[in-house]
Amino acid sequence: MDAQGRGRVDNIDPADQWVLNPDTGNYELRLQESTQQQSKVGRPRSASASESRTTATPPRSVPGQRSRRGTSAPAAGRRKRKQKKSRKKKALLWTAGVMGVVVVGASISAYVIYDRLNGNINTVDVGDAANGGALKDGPINILLIGSDKRTGKGNEGYGDRQNSTGHADTTFLFHVSEDRTNATAISIPRDLKTDIPDCPTKQPDGSTKVIPGTPYTKFNESFGVKGRDPGCTMRTVKQITGVPIDHFMMADFNAVKTLTTAIGGVEVCLTKPIKDKGYSQLDLSEGTHVLEGEQALAFLRNRHGLGNESDLDRIKMQQQFVASMIRKMKDDTLGNPKRMLDLADAATKALTVDKGIGDIPKLTALAEEIGGINLKNITFTTIPVIDNPNEEIKATVVLDPVKAPQVFSMLQHDVSFTEVKQKEKAAKSKQDALLKGTRAKPSDVRVDVYNGSDTVGAAQATLNWLQNDKGVLKASNKSNAPKKLAKTTLEYAPNQADQARALADMLGLPASGLKPGTADAGEQVPMVLTLGADFKGAGVPITGPKKPPADLDKVEADKKVCAQ
Repeated sequence: MDAQGRGRVDNIDPADQWVLNPDTGNYELRLQESTQQQSKVGRPRSASASESRTTATPPRSVPGQRSRRGTSAPAAGRRKRKQKKSRKKKALLWTAGVMGVVVVGASISAYVIYDRLNGNINTVDVGDAANGGALKDGPINILLIGSDKRTGKGNEGYGDRQNSTGHADTTFLFHVSEDRTNATAISIPRDLKTDIPDCPTKQPDGSTKVIPGTPYTKFNESFGVKGRDPGCTMRTVKQITGVPIDHFMMADFNAVKTLTTAIGGVEVCLTKPIKDKGYSQLDLSEGTHVLEGEQALAFLRNRHGLGNESDLDRIKMQQQFVASMIRKMKDDTLGNPKRMLDLADAATKALTVDKGIGDIPKLTALAEEIGGINLKNITFTTIPVIDNPNEEIKATVVLDPVKAPQVFSMLQHDVSFTEVKQKEKAAKSKQDALLKGTRAKPSDVRVDVYNGSDTVGAAQATLNWLQNDKGVLKASNKSNAPKKLAKTTLEYAPNQADQARALADMLGLPASGLKPGTADAGEQVPMVLTLGADFKGAGVPITGPKKPPADLDKVEADKKVCAQ
């Protein structure tokens, strides 16, 4: 029996089986009810008319939601008070929207039938390609992969790879800030020339096969070619950006059609008409359109109907489409249980993820972590690139040698691409206060240095620099850290705060890297400095730029922008 048929009696629409609990503000699923059931104030609804004679069955709360014992359904005719949107609804809102046509709706699972959705999800073991850090500690980096796999009815018109495993056709690196006030989605052009590293890949029999890397090839070959799995795309993105990837989510062409249909279409605005006589056959007039299904896929795949038929222009269209989808989720989908049900079922069927987030509770936990971000603080942009100087006929791109490192450094240092209001920055301001106060003399600074980066010899190089150039003689090299870190951290006791501030000044360590303890340390106890992936060399300041390049194209999720 499918999700819509489960618990259905007579001709009751499944959407009508969702009841708003006035005490929690959450929708709850009412199972196995008949049209003859009666509702009484102060007691739970019974499962059916016959069961009411024996046992009263309380409303079933959906997994992932908190329920309160003794809550009752409102009496008929009673006016419900207006409920505030719960945190999970916010999580649902833009987790679904940001993933857009790629993996929209992961967190909606909290509202629907648990076991059905949990069984929908496909997982891939990508091994250590997934950094897989704790969701509640530090920034979160998720790679969203839109595969160009064309298997399925209606997908034949989009090229010649009908029976292939697909390529990394549409890829976003989605960065969520440590303080959860902002997020940035960076598009990676499929035609970017880069080196693909050697990739250990899990085989069906459980063994691991190392697929040789390929130097200076197109980025989209990081998935599918030679049997490369999503873990290889994760490794490639980490190599390009210097940002460790925690998780991945992937979907194909069919997902675009089913997901956009599930939410009732996505509005797009065009300043010029689009007429693609090529693969997509898209034909849209100037103005506003609501697209779903096959037409939505055609819009996102369209390239030949754009001015210069550029993949970079297509990326801009995709970013605007996803931003519009976020707004659609906020305005229409959250208040419509039937639409949420359809979207959840479609999303989880379309979804392939790493094992670290491979079930409904983990996806819900992820959604709750990032669900409070204001839409105006979600930014879409593209890795800065230039035309490939080695080509006479420009077909591929390479990293912009000036702008790309700036963008990567902002991600590495968790710098927002939007201006977050001071109220939202309250937590960060509290962290910044750690740098205010007296500084110890270099000769009084005592620290153990660990290497949590991928740079061999980083701890020893830093030790030599501290002792020889900065006069920090009470420093020791403790070799490799227990685990790799994305960012450099300095752990210290309250009575070592003056030492910590002095060392932070030397390193160019931002306030977010300071990790104060709660108990004072003994006189001979050192602080602990762990170098992370943001370590660029002894004496090189760790702090990155505070703002993106001035002419970087951006799309903010709360703003309606007309394409072309």
